[in-house]
Amino acid sequence: MTQRVDLATVMDRLAIDEVVTGYAVAVDDGDWGAYRALFTPEGRADYRASGGIEGPAAEVADWLAQTMQLFPVRQHLIVNRRLRLQDLGGYPGDGAEVQADYINPMRLESGEDFVSGGRYTFGLLRTDSVWRLSSVVIQEKWRRAGGAFGDG
Repeated sequence: MTQRVDLATVMDRLAIDEVVTGYAVAVDDGDWGAYRALFTPEGRADYRASGGIEGPAAEVADWLAQTMQLFPVRQHLIVNRRLRLQDLGGYPGDGAEVQADYINPMRLESGEDFVSGGRYTFGLLRTDSVWRLSSVVIQEKWRRAGGAFGDG
């Protein structure tokens, strides 16, 4: 690889990381316009493994907007990101996949806490020199509800 390809790969990785972080912030802040803007026009999201729906990102955003009203406090922590860029014979392509673990503490309107954890798989495509989500699939591995954080 040349330095130019190495630099492009680093820049792609940073841009993709920004998309994944933007996803978490949009959900936590309830910014459904920002959530929709992260996706390609054909982008889809699949929340079935955590009791949700699967479908076009715009429809899923509407569902999330309604569902997240139950959780006035929420925080997605997305960690252990494993990024695979499409490899075109030593050159980066316009596709990528990120698998990342998450922990998601939230507080219900009742004051009870709810926390879940699992793994996201993010599919990304570069369109017009901008990385966007083509797919988001959540695989919830565990959840705990009840009580409040800090209750011993």
